[in-house]
Amino acid sequence: MRYSVIIEKGRESGYVTVCPILRGCVSQGATKEEAMKNIKEAMEAYIEALIEDGIPVPIEIGKDIVELEIVAR
Repeated sequence: MRYSVIIEKGRESGYVTVCPILRGCVSQGATKEEAMKNIKEAMEAYIEALIEDGIPVPIEIGKDIVELEIVAR
């Protein structure tokens, strides 16, 4: 399975990662690499829990991405 992940610089330090389709699945790390490793582990645990509980696993389909560049006047 493939899922989108958002990675952002933390407010004070490190990086925060979120998998939007897996509600509440968030992780963090001191580096981008660590944050991505941690979110992957969190996503795997999240999906395993869904399967164990008999809950359908969300699938990302029909996703579009929009990038904007705003120039201040």
